[in-house]
Amino acid sequence: MSPSRRAPAFPLSPVKTSSVYRGRLAPSPTGHLHLGHARTFWIAAERARAAGGTLVLRNEDLDATRFRLDFVDAMLEDLRWLGLTWSEGPDIGGPHAPYDQSRRRPHYRAALEKLHAAGLIFPCTRSRRDVLDAIGAPHEGANAPDDEPVYPVAFRPPDDEPLPPLGEVIAVNWRFRVPEGQTLTFADGQFGEQSAVAGRDFGDFLVWRKDDVPSYQLACVVDDAEMEISEVVRGADLIKSTFRQLLLYAALGKTPPQFYHCPLMTDAHGERLAKRHDALSLRTLRDRGVTPQEIIASFTTGKPVIPA
Repeated sequence: MSPSRRAPAFPLSPVKTSSVYRGRLAPSPTGHLHLGHARTFWIAAERARAAGGTLVLRNEDLDATRFRLDFVDAMLEDLRWLGLTWSEGPDIGGPHAPYDQSRRRPHYRAALEKLHAAGLIFPCTRSRRDVLDAIGAPHEGANAPDDEPVYPVAFRPPDDEPLPPLGEVIAVNWRFRVPEGQTLTFADGQFGEQSAVAGRDFGDFLVWRKDDVPSYQLACVVDDAEMEISEVVRGADLIKSTFRQLLLYAALGKTPPQFYHCPLMTDAHGERLAKRHDALSLRTLRDRGVTPQEIIASFTTGKPVIPA
C-alpha cells in the first residue's frame, strides 16, 4: 500500500537546551573565504569559547561541480591564520567522523529513505523556469539567488498517485511536501522571534537533486543532528532555510538546535559580501599586509577593512 501523500501539520520538537555547548563552522570550498564568511565563523567561534563548549569544523564539499581540493587546504589555513581553532574536524578527526560531507552520503541516503517511506517527498521534473512562469515572477531578481521560489501546489502529484521508488541512482529531483498554512516559529539568538507560513513564505523544497546529490537543507539537518550541534551560527540570509530545516527535523524525529543568525557584512556600496569579492578574501587581504587583528576589529563594525 502506498503511503499517504497528504502533507501533515508537523508538531515541532523543542529546541536543544543542553548545558553542553557544541557549535560548528561549516565552510564550503567553492572559493577563498571572504570577510563576510570569516566574520560569521569568528562569531561562531567566539560563542563556543564564551560557553566553554566544543567547536566542530565540517567541510561542506557536496557540490562537486564547484568545490576544489586546493580550496579545502586554503580555507583551513585561512581560518587558522585568523586565530580560529576547533576540536573536531576533517583534519583532526573526532567522535562524529567523517567531517567531509562528500564522505557522509550513506547518512543522507538513510534520511531520504525515511522521508520516502513516510510519503513526505515526491519526484519533481519541473524546472526553475517552470516554477517562475507559474507564479508569474520575472526570471531575474524574483528571489534571493540562493533561495528557492515558492513551488506551486498545482505542480504536486495527486495525493492518491503511487509514490515511485527512489532507485539506486537518483536522476530526478525530490521535493519535501510542506504543510500548507502551518505557521512555524523559532527564537533567533540575534533577531528574536521569527515566523513564516509554509506554502506562502516558502514552498515544497528540494531534498535531493537529479544529479544524485542531497540538498543543502537535508545534509545540513542530518549533520547537525548527528554531530549533536546545540547552536547553529550562520548568516541572516539563511533564516528562511531554518523554517525548512525545522520541518525536516520534525519529519526525521530529530531535536533541532538553537539558532543564531548574524547580520551580513556589506561592501562600500551596501551590497553583501560574496565570494565574487576576491579583493576582500582573507587570502588577498593577508597578501596585502592586513593583520588578523585588523580584520577582527572590522568585524565589530560590520564594514570591511580595505587597505590603502
